[in-house]
Amino acid sequence: MRNTVFLLISVFLITSCHQSASDQTYDVGADKTEMAPMTRQSTEPPPPPPAETDIKNETGRKMIIKDGEMGLKVDDLEKARNNINTLVACHNGYFANEGLINSDYESAYRLKIRLPSDNFEKFIADVESGEGEVTFKNIQARDVTAEFIDLETRLSSKREYLKKYNDLLKQAKSVNDILEIEEKARVIQEEIESSEGRLRYLGDQVTMSTLDLTISKEKVFTYHPAKRENFVERLKQSLSSGWLGFVDFVIFLIKLWPFWIIMAIVVWFFRKIRQRIKSKKDRDLAALNENQIKKN
Repeated sequence: MRNTVFLLISVFLITSCHQSASDQTYDVGADKTEMAPMTRQSTEPPPPPPAETDIKNETGRKMIIKDGEMGLKVDDLEKARNNINTLVACHNGYFANEGLINSDYESAYRLKIRLPSDNFEKFIADVESGEGEVTFKNIQARDVTAEFIDLETRLSSKREYLKKYNDLLKQAKSVNDILEIEEKARVIQEEIESSEGRLRYLGDQVTMSTLDLTISKEKVFTYHPAKRENFVERLKQSLSSGWLGFVDFVIFLIKLWPFWIIMAIVVWFFRKIRQRIKSKKDRDLAALNENQIKKN
């Protein structure tokens, strides 16, 4: 009986310990299950930083001014001019200036063409691939990015100064302070307007390229003698020119009347001196002759 009770107690204790161990193992498993995601998350690399976005403004691109000159020799001048008109219209350009030269040796159109800078090279390529012979070609590209950025920076600073002067003007109380601030603000305003004008000019030159195009056609030289009037008309012109020349000469002499008066006075004075010298010589000669007569 005692052994039976002891056996039952031992079985009860073993069962209790086994349940406690099972509960503890379950809790640890649960903790591991909950912590597992945290462990995996900590081992992953951190996300990359967001890429910097490019700043888009007027100074973010190269400011290139493209211009040049080109010569084209053709056989049919008017046809070539019509083709150029078509190409200019197709490339959204316009004629800034145009002129016609017609001499004994050649006929030529001199055209100043403004084109969008993106179409500048395309237009030149179309002209070269058309009819005619390219006699000369000079294309230039000038980078004005540094000047453009410098002007924008200076313009921004001047606008800030102008804003500060306007704020000071509102706080000024004496007339002298107001006049002094207004004078400084006026100078800055003129500098701002000058910089804005220069920026607009550079922007226009960058946006629209310029090409000086000369289209020429050679001519067979023909001698054209100069027209001359008949003998009677030429004789009349000669007589008229001679008389007018004589009148001009007389008038020129009359203009010199002060000189003639001075010359007359000088001549009179010179003659008086000569007369005195001659009279003295005559007296001396007479006295000498008289002395010789007395001696004889």
